[in-house]
Amino acid sequence: MNMDNYKAYISAETMMGPNSVRILAELFDKYPLQFVSDDRILDLGCGKGLTSLIIARETGARVFANDLWISAKENGKRFAEWGVGDQITPVCEDARNLHFEKKQFRALISIDSYHYFAGSEGFFQEKILPFMKDDGVVLIGIPGLKDEYTGCAEELLSDWLGEDACMFKSPKRWKEIIGVGDGIESVDTWEMDCFSKAWEDWLATDNTFAAGDRQHFERIIKPYTCFVGVCIKLKKAL
Repeated sequence: MNMDNYKAYISAETMMGPNSVRILAELFDKYPLQFVSDDRILDLGCGKGLTSLIIARETGARVFANDLWISAKENGKRFAEWGVGDQITPVCEDARNLHFEKKQFRALISIDSYHYFAGSEGFFQEKILPFMKDDGVVLIGIPGLKDEYTGCAEELLSDWLGEDACMFKSPKRWKEIIGVGDGIESVDTWEMDCFSKAWEDWLATDNTFAAGDRQHFERIIKPYTCFVGVCIKLKKAL
């Protein structure tokens, strides 16, 4: 994936944290997706639709862009302005209570959002798997911990994130949380390489939340956190 193709869309307005395009690019470089226009992809926690735009253009598939915080109307307007309004369907639903048809998505992609709602064991099997086609794939990129809490890491993350600190987990712990079960072929988790550049892009923006993160980056974020990559491959139909 060539990030230069999307520079015009990456801005303080469309970013809601560390550069989601870099996170998505690493996932696509590691696990390329080849689909046709009839295939459907769910972008779960799409924010202001930047990842949905790229997923649509890179895969050619039909994208359902779901976010709880950004309205479907707002994202729909953006997709129309970007020239992908016919390819992307904006949705505004809670990821814990989705209303899609069963077994319709060839892929699910979730960038910088899955940790907000899916941190309990059994969530994937109960809330995500029913909507996925056999032989599908799930790609996730989320903030996490380099290791499970060591030293004063838990206290420091609480200084930065408050109660949300519990959402940050190591690659090993995310693999355990997703677990195994009927329909799952394999689960791969790793510490992503894009951490420094994705954070650098975000901290350079003129954004109130970025300004707050700058105060914690060297002392807390950089030494203790990472981005966790997840690839879940689903079994083929018998």
